[in-house]
Amino acid sequence: MTSIAPGGTTDSISDPAQPRTLRVLIASQILSGAGLAAGATVGALLAQDMLGSTSLAGLPSALFTVGSALAAIVVGRISQSRGRRRGLAVGYLAGAIGSAGVIAAVILDNPVLLFTALFVYGAGTATNLQARYAGADLATPDHRGRAVSTVLVATTLGGVAGPNLAAPTGHLAEVLGVPNLAGLFILSGIAYALAALVLTIWLRPDPLLLARSLAMSKDTRAADATAVDAADTREGRRVVVFGALVMVLSQLVMAAIMTMTPVHMHEHGHSTAASGLVIAIHIGAMYLPSPLTGWLVDRYGHMKIAAASGVTFLAAGILAATAPGDSLVLLALALALLGLGWNFGLVSGTAIISDTVPLATRAKTQGVVDVAIAIAGATGGMASGVMVAATSYPVLALTGGILSLALLPAVATTAYRR
Repeated sequence: MTSIAPGGTTDSISDPAQPRTLRVLIASQILSGAGLAAGATVGALLAQDMLGSTSLAGLPSALFTVGSALAAIVVGRISQSRGRRRGLAVGYLAGAIGSAGVIAAVILDNPVLLFTALFVYGAGTATNLQARYAGADLATPDHRGRAVSTVLVATTLGGVAGPNLAAPTGHLAEVLGVPNLAGLFILSGIAYALAALVLTIWLRPDPLLLARSLAMSKDTRAADATAVDAADTREGRRVVVFGALVMVLSQLVMAAIMTMTPVHMHEHGHSTAASGLVIAIHIGAMYLPSPLTGWLVDRYGHMKIAAASGVTFLAAGILAATAPGDSLVLLALALALLGLGWNFGLVSGTAIISDTVPLATRAKTQGVVDVAIAIAGATGGMASGVMVAATSYPVLALTGGILSLALLPAVATTAYRR
């Protein structure tokens, strides 16, 4: 008799293909992590330089996160019907095309093309996040947090290296006759294209399709049908909404503060290399603690780590708000805490969704959840520029920290009802 986990999947779903799947995903995530660097590091600076307005500096972040919302739907639906390999490869290819469009826009000094290209570029961000679900498809429930975290931590290598290449890629861009700030998008386009190639060639067998096949071969048709019914109950929906809320608030607060930090640093005399270093530390903190976070989720449960996310965000907001503008060390520490809070929220929220939603509808539901995450990121990115222009960066940071405390009553309510 096969037992059913609380999340609606069989405890016995596992396969020798899981280690290979994780190795291929790690390789693609290292590459795609480098692709993430361009938008986070120089996107706001490009808009500020091209438009001459700080209030619109958050627009690039908003655009590529809105683009990631659309991409999350597309990647989720392709993955649902054709498997993770095709869905993820299409998403990374779109990210590469968007990077090329940004370079063309900067050369032509065309804001409309820039914003259109940033919208397409957002597909890479969405796909990078969707890959974490692929790591959990073949994992048993008691190892799901660690499987998710293994994929996430691989992003660290490319994500940390990318921003620190701002200066050398800028010099390369100038040699090629391209404006300096577009240099990181050259790296981004190449990295996303290679990630798509790696997945297309080596992500075989497809983890989601294989998980379904294993479930059917173990005669779990009736069990999975029961799981679908359970997921449709009010309690199941409540847990899914809670998991989504954790990730949505994490993305909103992180995107808002991160987007305006390079602009804040630039206004206080820091160089592009310095802001690139701070963003690199931030991205490292977003992904590097993932193995520990995954273990904590598996060991102590989703709720406690979700609560830890809110507390960590509050600490990050307070530090960013009170740190002197010329203090590189304190700003770096604040952004590190910001990244850690995001990591706690994403890993715990992802595990909640993967545990609750059955295989039959998993990829589609995950795509919808990631749309909400992307919209939250777009809102944070867009609102951050307007808020800083109207008030100040410290007010933005403190507001984000206080907003994250909304996670605590949600955790308490959900834990009580369960």
